[in-house]
Amino acid sequence: MKTEKKDIRKLTKEDLRAFFVGQGDKAFRGNQVYEWLWQKGAHDFVDMTNISKETRILLDEHFVINHIRVDQMQRSSDGTIKNAVKLHDGLTVESVLIPTKSRTTACVSSQVGCSLNCKFCATARLKRMRNLNPDEIVDQVVVIDRQSKLYHDRPLSNIVFMGMGEPLMNYNNVIKAIDKITDPEGLGMSPKRITVSTSGVPKIIKKMADEEVKFNLAVSLHSALDDVRTEIMPFNEQMPLADLKEALIYWYEKTGKRITYEYVVWDGINDRQIDIDALLDFCKAVPSKVNIIEYNPIDDGQFQQANPQAIDRYVDVLEANGVTVTVRRSRGKDIDAACGQLANKQ
Repeated sequence: MKTEKKDIRKLTKEDLRAFFVGQGDKAFRGNQVYEWLWQKGAHDFVDMTNISKETRILLDEHFVINHIRVDQMQRSSDGTIKNAVKLHDGLTVESVLIPTKSRTTACVSSQVGCSLNCKFCATARLKRMRNLNPDEIVDQVVVIDRQSKLYHDRPLSNIVFMGMGEPLMNYNNVIKAIDKITDPEGLGMSPKRITVSTSGVPKIIKKMADEEVKFNLAVSLHSALDDVRTEIMPFNEQMPLADLKEALIYWYEKTGKRITYEYVVWDGINDRQIDIDALLDFCKAVPSKVNIIEYNPIDDGQFQQANPQAIDRYVDVLEANGVTVTVRRSRGKDIDAACGQLANKQ
């Protein structure tokens, strides 16, 4: 009876060393394979050119590399690249390369679909199908690094967990992926260049603080009024702003790292003076900065970009009170750049 091949990237370096010793080979062979898998991003055992043909056949008999592949790629006139990424089981997620003059950023997904039900998000329409494995997250980064070198002649500089899914609802796998991305024996990126963006899961934010993680934290806030936030992000009813604020204060006390609030201003939803005042008050809890993000509409429904005057009012009030605020222009407007749009089409 033929035994089913194991997913080789579920093995630690020690597991790989033990496998080769068990095969009567040298333990260091495991180090070589580990380097191919995690530092060089090998898709196939054939690519492992410093390993004998016999050893590669042996690996192929026992193991499989469940690598992602780019099923569809859209390139925007502004240099943004959107990937529909096919996973080994046929499901689709998205990743995005966002270039600016000073950096290239990978926006990666952490779940297929999402377990939260934010009404303005295209991903929420997919519902959560499963969590991504650590290797599937790392693969997205490897692919975008290669695209950055190919199309923009420079390596990837930053990573944001802002694609499909709620990263803190797949916490263990996200942390394992970040460990591989930052490990000198993996991709060797600095954790200071990684931002995990969450809709706000207070319990896990506290857990991250306790674990003294080195990456940055961003919160998709969109309203600092419970009634408004619950209307557009219904999970807020179970995890209200008071709990979120308490967790963020705890985070800052433990890590000393300021928080970024991601904030979209929608017409007739959160564009009043009361909304601006509430955000300012929320920002006073801990050192923070605000990114006001231009919205990519997902249909002709209730969520439409507020007029420029409303955004200017936000900026004026926040800056007058010492809060750093940046208006982030939408990228990739000529492609399906809203998170979840391309996967929905798949």
